[in-house]
Amino acid sequence: MDTRSLRRWAIAGGILILLLVSGAFLLAEDKVREPAVAGAFYPSDPTELRSMVERFLKNVPKKPDIQHLIGLVSPHAGYIYSGHVAAHAYAQLKGRTIERVVVISPSHVKAFRGVAIYDGDAYRTPLGRIPVDKSFAKALAKLDSRLHYSDEGHQPVGGRGEHALEVQLPFLQVVLGDFKLVPIVMGEQSYETCRALGVALAKMIKDERTLIVASSDLSHYHPYDDAVELDRKFLDALVHWDYYSMWKNLAVRRWEACGGGPIISLMIAAERLGANRIELLKYANSGDVPAGTRSQVVGYAAAALYRGESGNPEDENFSLTKEQCRKLMELAKRSVYAAVHGKGPVQPGDIRDSELWTERGAFVTLRKRHYLRGCIGYTSPVKPLCETVVEVARLAALRDPRFPPVSEKEFDDLEFEISVLSHFRHILNPDEIQVGKHGLLVKRGPREGILLPQVPVEQGWDRLTFLKNACLKAGLPPDAWKDEDTDIFVFTAFVFGENDLK
Repeated sequence: MDTRSLRRWAIAGGILILLLVSGAFLLAEDKVREPAVAGAFYPSDPTELRSMVERFLKNVPKKPDIQHLIGLVSPHAGYIYSGHVAAHAYAQLKGRTIERVVVISPSHVKAFRGVAIYDGDAYRTPLGRIPVDKSFAKALAKLDSRLHYSDEGHQPVGGRGEHALEVQLPFLQVVLGDFKLVPIVMGEQSYETCRALGVALAKMIKDERTLIVASSDLSHYHPYDDAVELDRKFLDALVHWDYYSMWKNLAVRRWEACGGGPIISLMIAAERLGANRIELLKYANSGDVPAGTRSQVVGYAAAALYRGESGNPEDENFSLTKEQCRKLMELAKRSVYAAVHGKGPVQPGDIRDSELWTERGAFVTLRKRHYLRGCIGYTSPVKPLCETVVEVARLAALRDPRFPPVSEKEFDDLEFEISVLSHFRHILNPDEIQVGKHGLLVKRGPREGILLPQVPVEQGWDRLTFLKNACLKAGLPPDAWKDEDTDIFVFTAFVFGENDLK
């Protein structure tokens, strides 16, 4: 073979290698999550889709007081049902410079361990392709073993694709134009997983050019009035930034929000990023639109988490009238009397006061000659206050593991005290604890312990001793409050005893 032929073969070989490398490169860069619910949850025609989103956004104002926006809560039903609610969230993005959006979704199609941060290159909707911020996604996944760089939960399963993340994207495309996406699907929503994701996001996000969106609907398939009441309880915890009570009630399905985990993750991240306010922008349900019925509805909410001049108002000024206190004290005493005399539980059915039927956490403390004889309570608002007092009074008499059950002959020597709790508020700085005002709940993993506000006053403790004893109450080392994996929640209590009612 002559020199000219060799040169031709070399050139041809080089071109072939270049084509092979280019092809491999293109294939490696072509992992795109295609739309799964276009034509079902929202229009598949791009012109019709853009027109619908713009119509939803047109008459929704941007709130001028929401300056330093950290995150949004938005529903994920079909647009004819929830699009008008989602618009209240996305209208807050008008005129903002957002370069990256983290969208956190529950998984409706598959349960799996931890959280999947999409490992592909893009998500596509009828409005076009949204590039994934792969460097951010990879770095985020490295921060905790519960976070995985994976397409699990993102790709269709049995022909069904996850809609909760996808339906957020056309709104973002219309309002923001170009941006990078970090798509996250939660395969399970344990507190530990929510915390891991929230803390990791807070470490990764450096400025307000990154936004977090939590995708969630609320209660499912209840009659209209029942749904409104059930959703009210969840949203009350949301605006009071009480994700402890939110998690407790969602875990046992007293409250409903399919994206409760994404919302809690957002709340945990946002507080670490300086947010101090949560504003409910809009609430409605499927019974509020012409296409819906009121016999079985799904609840929707839009909310903004941001840094404001002041935080959300606390409910620490909650109080009861003397008559309300007397009714609760009577219920507590009747309940203990029935318990120690072997009778069945007391029923508070004759109580008509609506305040006493409001769900609140409460403790009943029993003392005998001023010494503790029993104390048990419900930390979060799991039942109406009157029912809670009846139940925890009985438990304080019979089930406090520190003491033998109260006997019949002891009843007349008992002194009763009732503590009605506020919402729980997570704190990042222990210096916020005010002895004499705050109670403490310490939580690390499955262990948690609570001490009421009156305890450090009665024991003469300072703040440090209070913290150490709260850790010990949780079964943790006394200095566990210093651990970054330990959460500290504060609360207040409206406390009254029998002497206060005389």
